[in-house]
Amino acid sequence: MAKGTEKTHVELLTPPQMARADALAVRAGVPSLELMENAGRGVVEAVAAAFAPCRTVVLCGPGNNGGDGYVVARLLQEKGWPVRVLAFGSTDRLKGDAAANFSRWQGPVGAARPGFDADLVIDGLLGAGLDRDVGGELALLIAHVNMLGCPVVAIDVPSGLDGATGRPRGTCIAATHTVTFFRFKPGHFLFPGRRLCGQRTLVDIGIPQSILSDIELDTFRNGPGLWALPEPEPEANKFDRGHLVVVSGLELATGAARLSAQAGARAGAGLVTLVGDVAALRVHACHVTSIMLSPFRDVSGLQDILSDRRKNAVVIGPGCGVGEETRQKVLAVLESGAACVLDADALTSFAACPEMLFSAIRALPGRDVVLTPHGGEFSRLFGDEGEDKLARARGAADASGACVVFKGADSVIAAPDGRAAINANAPAWLATAGSGDVLAGIIGGLLAQKMSGWEAACAGVHMHGAAGEAYGGTGMIAEDLVDLIGDVVGEFT
Repeated sequence: MAKGTEKTHVELLTPPQMARADALAVRAGVPSLELMENAGRGVVEAVAAAFAPCRTVVLCGPGNNGGDGYVVARLLQEKGWPVRVLAFGSTDRLKGDAAANFSRWQGPVGAARPGFDADLVIDGLLGAGLDRDVGGELALLIAHVNMLGCPVVAIDVPSGLDGATGRPRGTCIAATHTVTFFRFKPGHFLFPGRRLCGQRTLVDIGIPQSILSDIELDTFRNGPGLWALPEPEPEANKFDRGHLVVVSGLELATGAARLSAQAGARAGAGLVTLVGDVAALRVHACHVTSIMLSPFRDVSGLQDILSDRRKNAVVIGPGCGVGEETRQKVLAVLESGAACVLDADALTSFAACPEMLFSAIRALPGRDVVLTPHGGEFSRLFGDEGEDKLARARGAADASGACVVFKGADSVIAAPDGRAAINANAPAWLATAGSGDVLAGIIGGLLAQKMSGWEAACAGVHMHGAAGEAYGGTGMIAEDLVDLIGDVVGEFT
């Protein structure tokens, strides 16, 4: 894979979209046999870069994935590798390019069944567009591959993995390397697919980039290619950079909001104000300096604060408490006209009446509202039906009228217009108390700088992951993240 491909190729193609890309390339004059040859050559180059010649078994299925496998076997043999080909299913049923490449393989073909041994396995059994669960003899074969304990290089996706959802269909090969073509698929980045793919390599096989204009793209890999951070004008003042308001919890629950406020400031908001009752603000005053404090007693007091239109972004939810009071504060924030991030208790407070929240959001079209639920909060608001995280996030954005960040190791950011991005840079140590409060603050700080809800959510999630990566260890706590946000902002501007 060429240097920079991970950053520049942000489009993700579903298996049907990839099939269309292949067809459009052929229509544009690229022979389909050439595409398959290039795919096999790309796999061989990746294999040769990672491994020394060793006893290699190439497993070939009855479709085009198997056709790629025959190319790989032939090219490895030409390099002097000891290669065996084992076919699953009758080779008499091969058609088209797969049949042509089978005929070019000069060695014997055995039957793919449990019992073989190898130092390296090339998985060319099944493609990404699997439409049914794997069972029977094929499931037994996959189980044997996983028991071998040797490296496995999967062609396109590990056999048994749904390329659209990242979910195994019954059973799935656990690959150490996966080589795919033209563009990655959602299943390469959604868990458990990301883990089952192992190290991912993207290969250019000669499909013209221009054909993307004929494919309706709506799914992306999150990264700087999707968004650009705002840069202050040379003569800008602090108000030009936006004013973020963070609603505090009570006296003994101030930490979450403080993390959000500090993260918003580090993300570039020109001003940040923590608002809450006087007792809570006295606690905040012991910890913050550049962040301002503004008291209010009830919902009408919060409305008065937000009547200043220069206060153009709000984070509410972290540490606020669950119940009617928080619901009313959220509704006041939505009515204020400010862009907002609803997190944590701001979401759970509507668990029994989600339509109340959704109606309030939809009543103000064009507003930048971002919801940031983790798995439990998501299920409380939107239900827990289905295993397709991408589809669930899209459904939530459509139902709520807001951008939804469905948080996790594979956070999905979905917009009401159907766009979705999968984030892939979050290290495991981000799973720590307060981490989500920092994320809410980053997104709020970007909204204050007038980024759209979609771009602020995507950028915030990626920056949050980058800050975690920069720390580099499980000893990280949320306060460490805040201190790293400024460096991350500098990296992306």
